[in-house]
Amino acid sequence: MNRTYPQPPQQPRLLDRVRRELRLRHRSPKTEKAYVHWIRQYIHFHDKRHPDDMAEPEVTAFLTHLAVDRKVSASTQNQALSALLFLYRHVLERELGDLSAVRAKRSKKVPVVLTRGEVLRVLERMEGVPKIIATLLYGAGLRLMEALRLRVKDIDFSFHQITVRDGKGGKDRVTMLPAVLEDPLRNHLIRVRELHQVDLERGVGAVDLPHALAKKYPNANIEWQWQYVFPSTSLSPDRETGELRRYYTSPRTVQRAVKQAVRDAGIPKHATCHTLRHSFATHLLVGGYDIRTVQELLGHQSVRTTMIYTHVLNRGGHGVRSPADALDL
Repeated sequence: MNRTYPQPPQQPRLLDRVRRELRLRHRSPKTEKAYVHWIRQYIHFHDKRHPDDMAEPEVTAFLTHLAVDRKVSASTQNQALSALLFLYRHVLERELGDLSAVRAKRSKKVPVVLTRGEVLRVLERMEGVPKIIATLLYGAGLRLMEALRLRVKDIDFSFHQITVRDGKGGKDRVTMLPAVLEDPLRNHLIRVRELHQVDLERGVGAVDLPHALAKKYPNANIEWQWQYVFPSTSLSPDRETGELRRYYTSPRTVQRAVKQAVRDAGIPKHATCHTLRHSFATHLLVGGYDIRTVQELLGHQSVRTTMIYTHVLNRGGHGVRSPADALDL
């Protein structure tokens, strides 16, 4: 008589384990995509050897390859290192030795800043939702993804403030709601609510919720207060359940709009969405606001990060007048 024995449960694939550990720690989809990319690159670089059979020498060789052969930036190299450290520490449950020799040191760069006139010229050449978002980046100092992930409940018209949830470093903070945006935002939210009502009638009005709130509050995902302020124009399947949802507007939509507006304004600077945040901080400091206040509004952990914007206060090389200006040329 042939007996059948239960098979032991199959171990999930390595990259699936990586995704699981990242989601357990509430890392963003963007971080998940980047980490999986670098771990896959690491494995392919070493002829598809399993990372459990490799250690510090192989990690060092891969990071050296990125820096020397592919000439990636310091931030990109450090992102790859962070991905591999996460893999070994949280997935393979091993600690790597000292890798300080291959941790790239970022060069200090002065941020690109627009003048108030240049900001006005850029915003005047924008329209619709991208213009509202770009005005938020400059008027409230938000990062692009912080603006896109805003929920309806995060906009407080009564107190004229915006609450940024789970910002960089997992921190919440409060910043101002520019008065110039209140009416455009109110009108925008009327249209968003109408869209949400249509979605509910079609059975696709549930939004994704952060962390375990979906289990704690089963009906919260269809409530108005949890909807995105800037929803996408199209529906997309949930990455875990496959259920159709309306996520936030694609960052590329705003990035392209800002880039085109800068070009149309004839501004000869490499200005991006983040330049508007840089300009927010710089113009506050020029206006005489305390650097600690600016630090809190930006959500910087250290005031040293905020101090990079003080370069605009040191006009002409730390306030020194050029000797050429004394010549009668």
